[in-house]
Amino acid sequence: MLMQTKVNIVEVGPRDGLQNEKAILPTATKIEFIQRLLASGLRIIEATSFVSPKWIPQMTDHMEVAKLLPQDPFAQFPVLVPNEKGLDNAIACGVKEIAVFAAASETFSKKNINRTISESLADYGPLIERAIKAGLNVRGYVSCTLGCPYEGKVPVKQVAYVAQALSAAGCYQISLGDTIGVGTPKAALEMVKAVAIDIPIQELAVHFHDTYGQALANIVPCLEFGIRTIDSSVAGLGGCPYAVGATGNVATEEVIYLLHGMGFETGVDLDKLIDAGEFICQQLQQVNRSKVATAIIANRK
Repeated sequence: MLMQTKVNIVEVGPRDGLQNEKAILPTATKIEFIQRLLASGLRIIEATSFVSPKWIPQMTDHMEVAKLLPQDPFAQFPVLVPNEKGLDNAIACGVKEIAVFAAASETFSKKNINRTISESLADYGPLIERAIKAGLNVRGYVSCTLGCPYEGKVPVKQVAYVAQALSAAGCYQISLGDTIGVGTPKAALEMVKAVAIDIPIQELAVHFHDTYGQALANIVPCLEFGIRTIDSSVAGLGGCPYAVGATGNVATEEVIYLLHGMGFETGVDLDKLIDAGEFICQQLQQVNRSKVATAIIANRK
């Protein structure tokens, strides 16, 4: 039943992955990382974040990165844009796609962007409209969909409300993020089902962190329900600077291995992907967090 079905991977390593690493890498290294990911067959790669260097110093060179992105007509390189100034700079750099973030938790929203949920959605409305008029595609993220580091469990109605607001504002896709990785399969499926009441399933993506080791388990029922876009980060890089204890995203290697084992198509060469993960881990001087990568590298030797 699942054979020959395409699943899209949104690789978030260069942005969501690197922003939570202590090391600040040279721009040239980031571009090589993106080129290696592209060579593996990935076609949607989140490139950088147009945020203030004061808050995320790892993304200080966002304009340089955006200007040096590979010229591939079949690839998408979305960038995170938190405000009007970020959008100004993104447009100036010629980006074609942006992403905006809103939280399903009031406290997290205030801690993260110093706005209530209502204020953040009100701010994003004109920004999204302006981006679309400028010819940009806009992707929306909803964070803390399965739990908040400050409030605990987040009501699915709240998640659905934020997701619907972003969709109505013009986001072509909504990524549902378990920012602190506390979700389990039943909760993940219930959350996706609640959001899918108002938003077509093909316009939804899932973004699971693996803090409690549940990310892959959460992905499976979402796939069975019809999700066909998954966010992940090569080598399991990343986390969230504003969510203490939240470890990295689910590793792209793990997701690809799972999908291929289930009969899905991804267009990704797992060996080349592992090489890209090893490259960035060496640059960061850290151990690869992907179990799949670790096992396959060991077998190579």
